[in-house]
Amino acid sequence: MPRLRSISLDPPRLPGWMKFDIATADTNRLFWQLQLLGWGGVAIFSYLSALVNGRPWDAWQVTLPIYLVGFVGTLGLRHLMRLWRGLAPLPLAVAMLLPSAVVGAAMSVTLGFTWMLKEPEMETIKISSWLGAMVGYTYLILAWTFLYITLRFYRELQIQVRQTLQATAMAHQAQLKMLRYQLNPHFLFNTLNAISTLILDRDTPTANRMVQGLSAFLRHSLDNDPMQRVSLRQELEAIQLYLDIEKLRFDDRLKLRVDVAEDCREALLPSLLLQPLIENAVKYAVAKREEGGHLEIHARRQGSQLELAVLDDGPGCGDKGPEPAGEGHGVGLANTRDRLQVLYGERQQFSAGNRPGGGFEVRMRLPFELSGRRGS
Repeated sequence: MPRLRSISLDPPRLPGWMKFDIATADTNRLFWQLQLLGWGGVAIFSYLSALVNGRPWDAWQVTLPIYLVGFVGTLGLRHLMRLWRGLAPLPLAVAMLLPSAVVGAAMSVTLGFTWMLKEPEMETIKISSWLGAMVGYTYLILAWTFLYITLRFYRELQIQVRQTLQATAMAHQAQLKMLRYQLNPHFLFNTLNAISTLILDRDTPTANRMVQGLSAFLRHSLDNDPMQRVSLRQELEAIQLYLDIEKLRFDDRLKLRVDVAEDCREALLPSLLLQPLIENAVKYAVAKREEGGHLEIHARRQGSQLELAVLDDGPGCGDKGPEPAGEGHGVGLANTRDRLQVLYGERQQFSAGNRPGGGFEVRMRLPFELSGRRGS
């Protein structure tokens, strides 16, 4: 049996700053928010820097046109990157070097033009100052370009991861439902045969009770979501529905003892986890023996874990491993083991084998959790 990845039934708890998901955000709205806030912040910072360096209050007449050119120019860069959507991040970044430099140069030209309009007495702006400004603006545009590329490919990666996780979760859910709904056909056949025999014997009241019991059990089995957990108390009620049917077949040959600690009755576990184990025990420890057999269900809390055990006094397992002796073993033990592995991973333990004093036992350990909060 291949190892299965575990999935949690509870949503992960993330800190507030990690709850933003760019994969589901309105990307167009997010772009305009970042674009306006980013360029607005850069323009205000540049204007304040000019004031600190002794420029007059109307220095915005130079600052504003420069960053308007940068704002419009980066819209053109965005459009260009959309046209080159098929490129990988590194080739796209290389391809955007020249267009980014062009926008940086346009900003530096705007600087020279607006400065000469504001200071007409100044003959020309120094070529070194102009080149320095062009390099600075080009660095700014390159930073914008690389940030845009990073956010775009990060979003695409997030979408791919989300799709992969959804596909994996759907596969696990389908597998859990398959395991959960694999009712032993022997139980159905034997019950229907027993009902048929009762009808032929004209024991209508007993046949009617068995039909009602079977209907109630099947309704409970099929109505419950296998992805949800139930309390141990609810699980025992479901087992009682099953045993009510079997007691009509075996009468006094079937004896059950339930030893469940009071603090465990509200502990959570996968729905109908114990039923296939009880069904297995009935099949091998009761049905095949004239004297019948005794079944036991135990539940105890061991620290942060819930310990469950299903015991019988039947013939135990044969030489081939931890399966009850006999033919047609069914899927009860394997399904239970697989369900626990899928749901809890390494946080669970499952063992099955002969009891020292005779009989067969299945023992499980899983996290002790209560409805609405985790056990501690």
